[in-house]
Amino acid sequence: MTSREIITANIENRCDGRIGFNFGGDRRNDLSGCGMAHPFQAKKWDEGAYEFSTDLWGNTWHRIKGLSQGGEVYKPVIADWTDLDRLELPDLDNPAWYDGARNLAATDKEKFRIGWMPGWPFATCRYMRKMEIYFMDLIAEREPIDILHDRVTALFERVIDRYGESGMDGIMFCEDLGIQDRLLMSPTMWNDVFRPLYERLTSRAHRYGMKVIQHSCGYNWLLVDSLCEAGIDCLQFDQPAVYDQPALAAKLKKHGVGLFSPCDIQKVLPTGDRALIERETERLVNTFRGGFIAKNYPDLHGIGVEPEWDTWAYDTFVRFGG
Repeated sequence: MTSREIITANIENRCDGRIGFNFGGDRRNDLSGCGMAHPFQAKKWDEGAYEFSTDLWGNTWHRIKGLSQGGEVYKPVIADWTDLDRLELPDLDNPAWYDGARNLAATDKEKFRIGWMPGWPFATCRYMRKMEIYFMDLIAEREPIDILHDRVTALFERVIDRYGESGMDGIMFCEDLGIQDRLLMSPTMWNDVFRPLYERLTSRAHRYGMKVIQHSCGYNWLLVDSLCEAGIDCLQFDQPAVYDQPALAAKLKKHGVGLFSPCDIQKVLPTGDRALIERETERLVNTFRGGFIAKNYPDLHGIGVEPEWDTWAYDTFVRFGG
């Protein structure tokens, strides 16, 4: 089987062969990917202890210099709902930005090719109003929220079109829906507000035969069924240890959905305990075998992990999954 066939089979939770691999450097990797080449360049300036910057949606961010990395939204692009009529969305659907995707699809016939999405409705719109205001809007300002969601979703539909026209095998997006032990919103709200948006976007990707992979941090257990039913083909969780893994595996198997995961980045890898890391990595492979893609976490320093500890996990993935 080619890497592309192996990844497809694991995403569909029907692989009789090995697990999939997505590791950097000279390690095993069945995936290739690219994003769009949008020419946006952030404006940056300092004011005292703060660094300010802009993003392509028109938000202004600030962070404490030498302390935080990402920072927080200082001034959202929609500070007041009267700004909605004047909102100009970036031209993310411009075919000129997708030369890389077209070239990748044309030249790499072996690996599973992923187009990186520039956002998803919840992950994007929550910054356009500021997080704390946005959550109130979901209850108190439903009409303008629905208008904003529709406009952003329509833009992402066209982005998906560009990747589909390019010949990619799948798309991947990041949208965190939970914190350590619960969701950021009730399942009722997610199903009412966001599930229809997910269904629009996943169905658009499926028109082109592309798989949809979602990264989401936190404990999303109460949404797993709805996410799968809404068209998500593979869930990328960095914290699999927060779940009852046999129960999660059974649920994903039922839906024909795969798991894409490193060795847990909170409870396992940062311990530096070789026996624990190897044991839990082996358990991941055995529990999710048939629908599992193993990966590395790209920011080891940020989670306090030494490269050697990551190597223990990788070697175990290869030993039991290869």
